[in-house]
Amino acid sequence: MLERLNEALEHIEAHLDEQLDLAEAARIAATSEHHFRRMFSALAGMPLSEYVRRRRLTRAGAEVLGGTRTLLDIAVRHGYGSGEAFARAFRAMHGVGPGEARRDGAVLRSQQRISFRLIVEGSSDMRYRIAQRDEFFIVGKKARVPLVHEGMNPAIVEHVQGIGADELRRIAALSDQEPAGIIAATDDLDESRAEGTTLDYHHGVAASAAGPDDLDSLRVPAGTWAVFESSGPMPQSIQYLWRDVFTQWFPSNPYRSRPGPELLSTRLSEDGEHADAELWIPVERAEG
Repeated sequence: MLERLNEALEHIEAHLDEQLDLAEAARIAATSEHHFRRMFSALAGMPLSEYVRRRRLTRAGAEVLGGTRTLLDIAVRHGYGSGEAFARAFRAMHGVGPGEARRDGAVLRSQQRISFRLIVEGSSDMRYRIAQRDEFFIVGKKARVPLVHEGMNPAIVEHVQGIGADELRRIAALSDQEPAGIIAATDDLDESRAEGTTLDYHHGVAASAAGPDDLDSLRVPAGTWAVFESSGPMPQSIQYLWRDVFTQWFPSNPYRSRPGPELLSTRLSEDGEHADAELWIPVERAEG
């Protein structure tokens, strides 16, 4: 898997000066474009689009300092429609505009090429099972919130606190599917999974039918799910589980993620500091 990912990155590197075909890069990695973007983000710690942008601006920086092309030629060569757009992007990465850099021989930043190597991790096992599910619904209350990688998410806390105990009991009574009880469902995430991008957060239950009109209902098509178990401090153990699924489990198993909501069922200790959890990720068998 890592070898194929590195071959895909070689393809991207060879075509930085062109309109990139990320579907072809995903084909080289023997996966879907959706999963390729998510795998890259989880492994590299940045969105694929951001990496490509920074690699292009690294090359552009070398050409600016080289002085053999006009700044407009360099801008067009690296995909910018105007000198102004290029100058803004250049300054955002390098801290100076291209004209200043050329005049003063400024110190620029370089985004190094990324490659993935096998390191000794995964000495502890991950508990998971594969589940086949018919169509069901997530019924509850929905909010659009920013993605937070570590620590509590204030927007989610505010949303949940605003539902009210009586409303939560009414929603909980609609649960008739796994995972049982109140769950957290995240949907419509940006493929980059970058901090600060937004997603739909559903606080509700899994049910066999859509709920009443005053509740939000998300239809979830039939499909395959990988279900992971976690136990540890809250919220770190759950956030680390999400990370480990994409950086360790997927590269080690013949599955890839598919579009769909990700479901989290959590049982908190009395003091709220420890959680036993199940994380449901929509998956499909990988090719080859």
